[in-house]
Order: sequence, then structure tokens, then C-alpha cells
Amino acid sequence: MTDVLFEKRSDGVGLITLNRPESLNAMGGRLIPMLGEYLAECEGDREVRCVAITGAGRAFCAGGDVKGMQARNEGGTGGAERPRENFAAAFEVQVRELRAAQDAVSLRLHTMGKPTVALVNGHAVGAGMSVALACDLRICSERAKFGTAFRNVGLSGDFGGSHFLQRLVGAGVARELYLTGEVIDAARALELGIANRVIAEERFMEEGLAFCAKLAKGPTATYARMKANLNLAETSTLKELLDQEATLMRLSGMSSDSREAVRAFVEKREPRFIGE
Repeated sequence: MTDVLFEKRSDGVGLITLNRPESLNAMGGRLIPMLGEYLAECEGDREVRCVAITGAGRAFCAGGDVKGMQARNEGGTGGAERPRENFAAAFEVQVRELRAAQDAVSLRLHTMGKPTVALVNGHAVGAGMSVALACDLRICSERAKFGTAFRNVGLSGDFGGSHFLQRLVGAGVARELYLTGEVIDAARALELGIANRVIAEERFMEEGLAFCAKLAKGPTATYARMKANLNLAETSTLKELLDQEATLMRLSGMSSDSREAVRAFVEKREPRFIGE
């Protein structure tokens, strides 16, 4: 069975499905490398205008593969009998691999010039929650649940969750969710701003994909500039942001999509965006 499925839909949505349902889509096997590869493919494909990620079965993603962690602990860097130089070399390789995986998944989801949407169908915990948070939006089934979960296995967290969660819910709530590992339901996630929308389970995929298709019909080149502004605003001074907003605003005004939108407004019709 393929660990990740990809469907390039005719409505402009690239649908990526995490496909290890027997392990609640835990990040074992080829799941993370394949997810990174499909995200890179979506980023470079002009026909994909919105990227959606969901999970097969009853979970979005259960985070790290704990059984795989046990195997690494028994044969990896944790053995006291291993020479110091071997430990250091193995540790450096593991850090480098994790950094590359985080860049290929969380960083790309956050920075690519297209809307990215997590269709959270069930549990999103640990690094699975981090991946959902890295997306621009989270459309959730009423069955969705979120939890950082890292404390439960003695880990500090990865895939950017500590960055994204604080910006959504504030430092106090983010620290509480990390330090307690509390699992929250969809209603609480909506209240905190983690979920953008909550949809009844029986209508979830239909309405979630319709939402993504609506985004895909929009001015995708303009979306890229919006995301660039929003991302810069996380770390910049107001002056730096205003300078970039001025540049990107003028570029947007010269775009085909902006000119089409102005014509459509005057002609009292819906604009037909082409992403240019």
C-alpha cells in the first residue's frame, strides 16, 4: 500500500491523502518523504491552484511512529556502549534529516505561493498537529481532535508546531497545550482559532473540497503575494512590511487577474481568474 496518495483534481485542487490508516497515518514508512515530494510537485505545477491534505481512515495524522522510535532507541544513538564519535556522527545525521523533512513539509506548506488547507478528518496529534498548523487553513470534521502529545513520549516537539500554535492561540494557551498534552475537540479548536470551520462528518469531505475548489478559482498569483505579506508580518517591523506591501500591491495592480476583476466589477459579472 502506498503511504501517500495524490489526486490532481480537475477543479484545480491537489488532494494529498496520508494513507497509513492502520497506524492512524503515523509518520513511518515513506509517508514524510512522499508528502514532501508531492508538496514540491504541487508547488511547481501551475494547474494546481490549491493544496489540500487529509488522512485516510479515522485520523488525520497520529504524529511520529512510536514503534519506529522504539526500534531506533534499541539500535540507534541511545546505546551507552556506542563509542562517543559514533554517537556524535549518528546524532548529526538524524538532526540533518529532520531539518530537511521539516523544510520539505512544514516550511513549504507555510511559504508556497498557493493556499494550503488541512482537511482534518479525525485525530491530528503530535507532529500531525504541527503539519495541520503549518497549512494556511484548517477545515475540520466534527470528529477532529487536536493534541500536541509530545510530552507523552518525552519529546519537545517538531515540524513547527511551537511557532504556529503560539501565533494562533497566544503564548499562554500554547504553553498549556504543550506542557499538558491535552487533547481538544473540534468545538474547542474552533473557539481557540485552531480550526477555521467545523463541518458535520457526513458532509465533511464534500464541503471541505468545495471550499478548496472555491479557493482554487481565485487569483492565485495574488494569494502568493498575500501570503508573502502575512509571513513577513510575523517577524518584520511595520516599516519593512509597509515597504513590501507597497511593492506587491503595485505588482498585483498590473496583473491580468486584477484587470479582469476590475472589468468584471464594471460589467457586473463574476471574474474569471487565471492565476496571472
